[in-house]
Amino acid sequence: RAQRARNSKGFSLSRIHVTVTDRFRITSQTLKFLPSSPMPKHVTPLQIGLHSYEAAYEDVGQGPVVVLLHGFMGSSRCWRSLLPYLSPYYRCICLDQFGFGESSRPMIRYDIAKLVAFVKAFKDKLQLPSITLVGHSLGGWVAAAYALAHPDDVNGLVLVAPAGIRDDSFCGRYNHLRPLLWEAPVVDGLLWLMQPFAALAKQAKPLAQIRRIRHELNAQPAARSFLVHRMRPEDAIDTVEQEIHQLRVPTLVLAGDRDDTIPLWHCETYAAEIPAAQLAILPNADHSLPQTHASAVAEHLLPFLAALAHPISSLD
Repeated sequence: RAQRARNSKGFSLSRIHVTVTDRFRITSQTLKFLPSSPMPKHVTPLQIGLHSYEAAYEDVGQGPVVVLLHGFMGSSRCWRSLLPYLSPYYRCICLDQFGFGESSRPMIRYDIAKLVAFVKAFKDKLQLPSITLVGHSLGGWVAAAYALAHPDDVNGLVLVAPAGIRDDSFCGRYNHLRPLLWEAPVVDGLLWLMQPFAALAKQAKPLAQIRRIRHELNAQPAARSFLVHRMRPEDAIDTVEQEIHQLRVPTLVLAGDRDDTIPLWHCETYAAEIPAAQLAILPNADHSLPQTHASAVAEHLLPFLAALAHPISSLD
């Protein structure tokens, strides 16, 4: 099980502080690489075993391939703020993960292995060469698991506030959402009947948010499955803290010092256990790093990506 103070066992955590060169500074010329309105997504069919699915994704830029995996209850849109920094130099493929966004969302029990298999089928279908995987939150967990399962496919790993480290304190954190997960129509009826009372109590906005969350959970079966089937400590059977020491891929871990979703020690565990991994802690940053701190993320990400083309030493 992951421990809070991994560095007490002799690991060295590298907090990198880098400055983006003029080549990587965002300008009005950089912004022309992206349209002002959301891009239409590509859709490609996938075959995984006996099942047929569809993968929705955005594909922008040219150069070495970077595949970006969004977080829990997200979609490829979460990378919109970061793409202007990356797309002039890299081919950025932002995938809607299995069960999310506009990709297939079958009503099944989801786990990390299924999400990894979806990314693998997607990579093979597009005949992508060796890729750099960038994952946020749940996407970071999937990226790390993918690199463990298919090490020859990955030339670099960027984990942005990654999930995937076992933490029993998470159990019970989402118990208040359980009624929202009930599939019974009576829940929707009760929420509808509560509207006039909520308005009188000046709670109309919170109630509207609850109804929206329920709608989103029911519309995203992967999110619902992860919440329903991971309520107990013994359900954490596919976290990666016991395996990530096997990784031999250049890795950058990014954390926000004000992240109240993924504790800092989770990111420190990734950085401590993965050989030669770098850890950068962004000041005054919360969990939504790609959306609200894109400039700071790019300041660390771009030099890391550039260094992948010119490695100075082997990880072995």
